[in-house]
Amino acid sequence: MHEGLTVLVTGATGFVGSRLVPALQDTGHRVMAMTRRPGSYDGPGEPVGGDVHDPGTLAEAVADADVAVYLVHSLGDADFERRDAAAARNFGLAAAAAGVRQIVYLGGLGGEGGQLSPHLRSRREVEQLLAQSGVPLTVLRAAIVVGAGGISWEITRQLVKNLPAMVVPRWASTRTQPIAIDDVVRYLVGVVGNDAALGRVLEIGGADRLTYLEMLQQAAEVIEGRRVPIAPVPVLTPRLSSYWISLVTDVDPTTGRNLIDSMSTEVVQEDLAIRELVPGEPLTYREAVRRAVEAGGG
Repeated sequence: MHEGLTVLVTGATGFVGSRLVPALQDTGHRVMAMTRRPGSYDGPGEPVGGDVHDPGTLAEAVADADVAVYLVHSLGDADFERRDAAAARNFGLAAAAAGVRQIVYLGGLGGEGGQLSPHLRSRREVEQLLAQSGVPLTVLRAAIVVGAGGISWEITRQLVKNLPAMVVPRWASTRTQPIAIDDVVRYLVGVVGNDAALGRVLEIGGADRLTYLEMLQQAAEVIEGRRVPIAPVPVLTPRLSSYWISLVTDVDPTTGRNLIDSMSTEVVQEDLAIRELVPGEPLTYREAVRRAVEAGGG
């Protein structure tokens, strides 16, 4: 483990990045917060201008970085697969040219077969493109990340808040392994500059494996102190599900649709190697929900 590195965090103002920057600083790293608008950045770290969709801006952004944490995705764009692939190529080339020693990427859990949704397929493609840059890559694959301000959490929270009862689609019986944002940040910090993590794909998950229906019920109990009557229905396509989400939440419809497309795929942690590299027990889903509520997400 190397201390006192210069770490570039892309997406520094986002859900994960805004929490990661101060956590990296707390461990003694110098942190460069990459943003498209450095002049208006008032968060922790040193702001540096850069846009993964504008290759000409990246050379200066990565120039001093020992490690780069890549937290970019374009789920709110209908053509997100193409955009994310182009961005990964741009960033990988710039990082390699600058001599960056490690890229850390937060990807998505899911099997290696051909049944991946477009969202998860895109995450895999980004992994491959970053690896092709030649910079040693560390991938952390996560399922739903639970925390105030996260899109998946917002969908859950608003469904529970806004509906006295729910009709849920068949994918609600799919199992997943939600993880608290605190654990995601802890794992990211733990692999930055960690030689044992170079060139590895590591799965991360919380303490519980739950169906989406069980997640909704537990969230309702924590947020509202009640159980929500839920009736599964046999047919509710991803398109209809996304309309349903957009009716009862303010989550961007394109983002919601792209996430829902992934929910028919079981995503659970099969490999526990991360526990050896970054020791510590992950939080339960109930505790993750409680912390999200306390942080203003309830």
